[in-house]
Amino acid sequence: MIKLLMSWDIRPGKEAEYMEFVSREFTPQMMELGIQPTEAWYTVVGNGPQVLAGGIAKDRETMIGILESEGWEGLEAKLLGYVRNYHYKVVPATGQFQL
Repeated sequence: MIKLLMSWDIRPGKEAEYMEFVSREFTPQMMELGIQPTEAWYTVVGNGPQVLAGGIAKDRETMIGILESEGWEGLEAKLLGYVRNYHYKVVPATGQFQL
């Protein structure tokens, strides 16, 4: 298994729209593309990214194919309208908490 780790901060004033987008579009479309969400963490206090999220695919080739697809590019572009400081990386899934 291979894991996609993402982090971002929600744009000020976009919190309600962001939550709507993530629940109605981002997560379902991510699953349609072939990435199974595994976790989402929200930082309430302290420094660091406001949101950490992860999802898995069966192998690196599959994940890279998804991330290079028009479907992902469109979904990512929509996400960027609600967030800033967006970063992601692809790592082998360990089955434990990963950063």
